[in-house]
Amino acid sequence: MRAVFCWLLFWFLWLNPVQAGPLLDRLATFPEWQTKPLVQPAEGDLIYPAWFAGTWTMTSTLVDLVAPLAPDVVTPGFDRNQQYLNQPITCQVRFVRASSLPGEFSASPLNLPLKALNNDPLVSDRAFNGLNLARAYLGNRAVLSVEVDPTAPNRQITTFREGRQLVSVVTGRAVEEVGSDRFITTELFQQIFRGTPQPYLNQVETTTDYHLLSGQKRAIVADQVTAIYLSPQDPEYFKAVNKPVALYRYRLEFSGSPSLPVKE
Repeated sequence: MRAVFCWLLFWFLWLNPVQAGPLLDRLATFPEWQTKPLVQPAEGDLIYPAWFAGTWTMTSTLVDLVAPLAPDVVTPGFDRNQQYLNQPITCQVRFVRASSLPGEFSASPLNLPLKALNNDPLVSDRAFNGLNLARAYLGNRAVLSVEVDPTAPNRQITTFREGRQLVSVVTGRAVEEVGSDRFITTELFQQIFRGTPQPYLNQVETTTDYHLLSGQKRAIVADQVTAIYLSPQDPEYFKAVNKPVALYRYRLEFSGSPSLPVKE
């Protein structure tokens, strides 16, 4: 009987292979992250599968946060972010055709097979999404605007009150596709906080595993980890080097009535 079960299990796995890659493996080892992910230089914008199309209600819930090098190294906002643990934050986000956004579009080489199938691929509306998420966390009055450089989709500027700014530039990226209903991506951002007596620099990683749920209503869930790394200019840098100094894990849920997916 056991031999028959093992044979059936082998046959099932052979027909339904799990195409695990480094990003999926990385999420499985949270929070034991010892280095940054392997990425390629960010060129052009990230293309999303067609099932992302439309405007969604996104609920983001911080489910875990870790300071791996505490008490020796703790980022300035880590203790303050404890207040968001298990507190759902909701906002609108959307994924649109590249032609609907200002500026000239160029695709990330990582997604060229998708682009070859469709000359007007699906991308994140980074300005819309960034503004809504920032205001959901910080309040409408605290965040004045989010702008994306029309000549460089990987450069984003968030302007706060009292002249403070966050300049965020995607420097590296990797993607994995597991079947037709799972999309995993990581992006590395270089961040500069301006408008304070001493500009603050760091690097941020966002790695996200998206799943399209089957059913009458389309829905997406995601497991997302944001990791904070110190910049070489930080006096504590050599205590961390390429190890994350803060890790935040989120559960994302996308619901609502987005537009129907577009065939690629």
